[in-house]
Parts: sequence; C-alpha cells; structure tokens
Amino acid sequence: MLTSIQTAGHEEVYRVRDPEAGLTGFIALHSTLRGPAAGGLRMRPYGTDDEALADVLRLSRGMSFKNAAADLPLGGGKAVIIGDPLRDKTPALLHAMGRAVEALEGRYWTAEDMGMSPADMRELARETSYVAGLAEGDFASGDPSPVTARGVFNALRIGCKHRFGSDDLTRRRVAVQGLGHVGMHLCELLHRAGALLTVCDPDHDLVAAAVHRFGAVGVLPDAIYGVSAEVFAPCAIGGVLNRRSISRLRVGLVAGAANNQLAGLADADALQARGILYAPDYVANGGGIINVATEILRVQDSGPWVAARLAALEETMERTLSRAIAGDISPARIADSTIETAMLRPAA
Repeated sequence: MLTSIQTAGHEEVYRVRDPEAGLTGFIALHSTLRGPAAGGLRMRPYGTDDEALADVLRLSRGMSFKNAAADLPLGGGKAVIIGDPLRDKTPALLHAMGRAVEALEGRYWTAEDMGMSPADMRELARETSYVAGLAEGDFASGDPSPVTARGVFNALRIGCKHRFGSDDLTRRRVAVQGLGHVGMHLCELLHRAGALLTVCDPDHDLVAAAVHRFGAVGVLPDAIYGVSAEVFAPCAIGGVLNRRSISRLRVGLVAGAANNQLAGLADADALQARGILYAPDYVANGGGIINVATEILRVQDSGPWVAARLAALEETMERTLSRAIAGDISPARIADSTIETAMLRPAA
C-alpha cells in the first residue's frame, strides 16, 4: 500500500495505492522536529500523479511553517487523494487511506481539507487513531473551517489597518476567490462587518448562495483577478499569485485562506513592487490547525486555549506587517525568515 519515495527536503514521502478501493494518493512528512507531522487530507482530480506529488510536497512544507507560526508542538505533513470527491469518494477508499495513515504509527496526523468533510474523517477513524477534526468523541474538535475563517478575518482587518489606515470594513470591497467551507464562513464574517463582496467559484450553486445570502456580486473564476476592490482574498487552491495574475490585480491588500498562495517568493516581491500588501498565508490561515491541535494534543479546556493561540497569531501578523512596511520589504520574506528559525526550536 505504501511505497517510499526519496525526496530532498522531506523526511518521508509515500505513494499510496489500493487498486481494489480505487485509491491513489500521496502522504508527505516534511518535518517532525517539533512533533508529529500534522496536516489535512485533500481530494482533487489532479491531472497527473506528478501534479499531485508536487502539491503534497508543497503543502506539507507549508504545514511546517504554519504549525511553527502558531507555536504548536507539531511538524508539517499532508496527504492527497487523486480523484473527484463528488464522484469517486467511497467508504472503501476512505478506509484504505485510513489504513495508510495508521501504518505510519503516529508520525503523521491527518484532518479535513479540500474535498473532505467531518463525516469523511469519521470514516477514516474506523481504520486509524491518527485523525482529528472529528465531530464527536473524546476531545473532538469538529469542523476547523469556522476557526480558520475567523483567523483569516482577523488577519484581513490587521492588513486593512496597515494598508488603508483603518480596520473598519464597512463598505470595503473584498474579492473572495473560492466558496468552500472556509470561503463561505469568511464571507459571512465579512458581510456582518459591513464589507461588500465580489465572489467566484467553479460551483455555480455556491456563487448563487453567496449572492442570495450576502448580496454579493458573482463573477466568473478568471474574472476575479481584475475586480476593482480593496482586498483580494484567495480561499481556494495555491499558486494563484503569479506573474500573470499579479499584473491584473486592482487591490491594495491580499489576505486569504488558501495555502501556498504565492507561486514563488519572487511573486511576493512583485506584489511589493506594485504596492500591494501581502498577509502571509500560513500566519493568516493558522486557525484551523490550532483547532485541530486541541484534539491531537488532548487539550482539556480547548476554548481559551484556541482563543489564546489565535490572539498570538494576530500579534505575529501585526509584527510581520509592521516590520515589512518599516523596511520596505515583502511581508513574506519577513515571515519566512522568522518562522524558519522557529521551526528549528521546540514549541513553547
């Protein structure tokens, strides 16, 4: 079921195959220096195995940064399944992936990500103890999406304060890319705060729901980059901030929930050159893994613990943006240099 793949820069990488269950995927453990590797499981109809492998390597590295930014005693890992979650997902497939996770004996903990749900995590839990984000049971943390959205919302307000001089979102236009679990929760928070929303998603029903619930303006997916707004909030796939898209942006701030938003670090400099402030994604979107960590770490009184960690992330974002603006350097470079150091030391 598990075939080891030697990859520079990662501790362990495995191809996962169970033909009888229809399962093909990958599990990557980037680092366990701070603790067991933790990161969600996503399911997408990747075009090729190489595309899926590249995604899991990029995402697992990002989880090392995210967990260190939140000062969690966890390393970075990720898992992906190749397939359409609406058509190809079955209990047998999920059980097979659960067995693959169990075979790693706790070196990797999984949880919900794109294409997955708390119900899917329950299916995995039939085969492995190393799954979090469950809806019930001892220390169950439930759907992490609302907490992720809250952290992104906080980061967005901090970014607005630095870029526009006020964290008041009343009548500010936010272009939200992606209306999955996190994106829709973020739209709810923004709507309550008085923001004006332009949204896109490949699922037309989700766009229609956002238009109805929030008075949003719906646009086609590719049109979101050219929307005139104060804020662009990427909440879907990674790599969307690249040379082509950055040249089209008509915003002053990028702050969203997607992992690995930058195609490369040079794209952070391109944003900086255009006067677009960037809220580093792994600081902005750390709320979900904080919520999941309460289950992995068996935190007794999770509410105050999560609130304290979210507040610490806000302080990290505040310091990062302040230093970046003072030094006229991309916040991505400030965050990377700070967090790379944190990754090499134990969590507090």
